[in-house]
Amino acid sequence: MAYETILFDITDSVATITLNRPDKMNSFSEKMHEELRAIMPELESDAVRAVLITGAGRAFGAGADLSESSAESGNFDAGETLEKNYNPLILLIRNLEKPVISAVNGVAAGASMSLALAADICIAARSSYFLQAFCHIGLIPDAGSTYFLPRLVGSGKAMGLAMLGDKIPAEEAEKMGLIWSVVDDEELMSTATSLARNMAKGPTAGLGKIKKAMNASLSNDLKAQLDVERDLQREAAKSEDFAEGVSAFAEKRKPVFKGK
Repeated sequence: MAYETILFDITDSVATITLNRPDKMNSFSEKMHEELRAIMPELESDAVRAVLITGAGRAFGAGADLSESSAESGNFDAGETLEKNYNPLILLIRNLEKPVISAVNGVAAGASMSLALAADICIAARSSYFLQAFCHIGLIPDAGSTYFLPRLVGSGKAMGLAMLGDKIPAEEAEKMGLIWSVVDDEELMSTATSLARNMAKGPTAGLGKIKKAMNASLSNDLKAQLDVERDLQREAAKSEDFAEGVSAFAEKRKPVFKGK
């Protein structure tokens, strides 16, 4: 299927989503939201075992395309836009029981930064940077940023990022624990693609349960989290991938996982 604002491809069980409005620095438009909603069912299909998100051209994304909104007229309902467009996308990424990787090239600002942080693993090009741009136009961080930031970098850093809106270079973002790693610009896509393909070959059902457990830990006390671990481990130990992993270990061979 042809899309206007994104590129979408499934190769080697990896679904690659490329935000594709390079002339607008891949800012979110209504059309882009429509097309992202259209591919959501495919991301949940068995044909996909890992997801990679990146941007075309010189940016990962510049946030929302405000030129499409009616903000100046006073009729802009930002809450409705979040409820319809951004929130379902972020929830899908966080709840998807398979690994999601973001590869950040150039700027990741506003809601685009939220999208990058929603991924399980975020890799950034050395020249890229992150920007909580909301405060510069009198808005609050959205699309999950007020949830992700304190959990990734602590409340003090999170408040500074949100209220000051400074540019955070990729290397600084890595040092503060905001992202997983930084690579040279020319190695970004090869590194991210290789990682996504390797993860897609792994025990993805188990990886999905790791993700589920980690997400649950953010609101559970220790007792509740121990119960989550017990229940998910029980499920994981009954999987085909666990049986294959044990057999491969005993036979001293490389396992062949099916994600089941």
